[in-house]
Amino acid sequence: MSIVRWLLVVLLVGGVGWLLFHERPGFAPPAGSTLVIDLAGDYQETAGTPLFARLAGEQKQPLLPLLSQLRLAERDDRITGVLIKVHSLGIGWGKAQELREAITSLREKGRHPIAYVEVEGFGANLEYYVASAAEEVWLAPATRTPFVGLAAEYLFLGGLWEKLGVKIDVERIGEYKSAAEIYADKEMSEPHREMANSLLDSITDQFVAGVAQSRGLDEEKVRSAMNAAPMTAEDMKAAGLVTGIAYVDEILKQRGDPKIVKAEEYAAVDPASVGFAPKATFAVIYGAGPVQLGEGSSRRSLALASEDVAKALRDAAEDDSIKAILFRVDSPGGSPLASDLVWHAVQEARKHKPVVASVSDMAASGGYYVIAGTDGLVAPPGSLVGSIGVYVLRPMLEGLFEKLGIGYTGLTRGEHADMLLSGKPMSDASRALLAREVRGTYDLFVKRVADGRGLSPERVDGIGRGRVWTGAQGVEIGLVDSLGGIRAATNLAKEKVGLKKDDDVGLVPYPRAKPLLEQVREAVKSGGIEEARVAIARAALPSLPAPVARLAAWVASVPAGAPALLPPVAIDIR
Repeated sequence: MSIVRWLLVVLLVGGVGWLLFHERPGFAPPAGSTLVIDLAGDYQETAGTPLFARLAGEQKQPLLPLLSQLRLAERDDRITGVLIKVHSLGIGWGKAQELREAITSLREKGRHPIAYVEVEGFGANLEYYVASAAEEVWLAPATRTPFVGLAAEYLFLGGLWEKLGVKIDVERIGEYKSAAEIYADKEMSEPHREMANSLLDSITDQFVAGVAQSRGLDEEKVRSAMNAAPMTAEDMKAAGLVTGIAYVDEILKQRGDPKIVKAEEYAAVDPASVGFAPKATFAVIYGAGPVQLGEGSSRRSLALASEDVAKALRDAAEDDSIKAILFRVDSPGGSPLASDLVWHAVQEARKHKPVVASVSDMAASGGYYVIAGTDGLVAPPGSLVGSIGVYVLRPMLEGLFEKLGIGYTGLTRGEHADMLLSGKPMSDASRALLAREVRGTYDLFVKRVADGRGLSPERVDGIGRGRVWTGAQGVEIGLVDSLGGIRAATNLAKEKVGLKKDDDVGLVPYPRAKPLLEQVREAVKSGGIEEARVAIARAALPSLPAPVARLAAWVASVPAGAPALLPPVAIDIR
């Protein structure tokens, strides 16, 4: 790239970046204000969104600033009402429960939160679940069937590979490690069905109990309403599930057209103006996305990159101004080696100060491995944890080559070098060696969990074997210390350093977001501009059905021929 072109890019992106990131001076809302917050899209566990992802129009936003803003409104007597506009959400049940907790706290502090649900399409169960925590719940008049009960679906690719002439060789530890069967089989096994039903039952129980408590209804009445689906907006009002049906301007008019404060304005409020006086500073280290070796990149989606996270842990541990570390994890796992490197970094950090794990939507397989040895492990009841197991998938392409008329020859040196070939099956001796490697990875995983959780290896094996649990189930079996979100984890960390529950602490994200110019430099160097163009183009294309899109993303992330610590593909209960 020429110097002139580089300067033009910097000036162009810098100007747009200034508009995106420039902070306004402190804002003081007038007395009697109503704060209006939109909940929409995906919320990530990250210190910031890469520049070119924002330029490409991605709706992904960090979750912690939103929770902090709602926490700030709790303490702000100038805010007498909060209107929460709930749109389609791309989050899991763990994040949904953290949002519910924040809304419930607003109710308890007299901020009178009102939820307005504006979602198109069937089965907005999660969106309604979040909204139901508000003092009042309103639906847009054209809303159709937002309440239909919960469902989960799974796809199996074995028949597809068979048609293509591909055979999938599987080596795994754990009958519940069903990620392998989703890739290689044609139907759900009985252990997988047992686990899937257990997860669906647990989430359904939490859903029903949460809605019943928030809406002041009997749980059986909520279950009856689910079974009576499809329910119209009028049906939901008659059942007591919502307060009413109206447009948002009509809702505001009913309240005397209050002074409106938008969320982007409120973000500039000085926390000190509402009495926030931190007595200590905690680091928040993010571990989101697949567990991968090496460094992350501004052009990739989120990854729990071993070098990035280990460095953040070291930096926070060596910083005398940091009194405790909150390790915020939202990961389905991935590389066993990367997981163990991060686990080791956690142990080193614990020598200097407490490390408390806070699970977001998921800490499964490698995502659980990295936090198994922390000083405390807190998870929302609807989060997914565990999946202590390992597998290897090895595609054999001999049949595909024949179908395509491709000649194939494989040559080896070494008794077990046939493990590296993709065109023919392994020998029995090589398979035995691979099984030994998988067993070794599993045994180390079990040891890490046993040592970290104070459990026997036999106990860990009994609750492991690839099985995924909800956070609520995790407390019962010893995988989780207590239930809650980042607030509960912060309170536990306060306890570890001798602070009171009501003491204020500042939360500093690690790794810190890179300066704008550095983001520009990295993005240009790695082709970020082209990535932004492609992302924008993709946004204009028809999207795949949700289960297919989730499966495609998962298949792309699964390594071939190497041990993997990943849970069943895309567990998604809606």
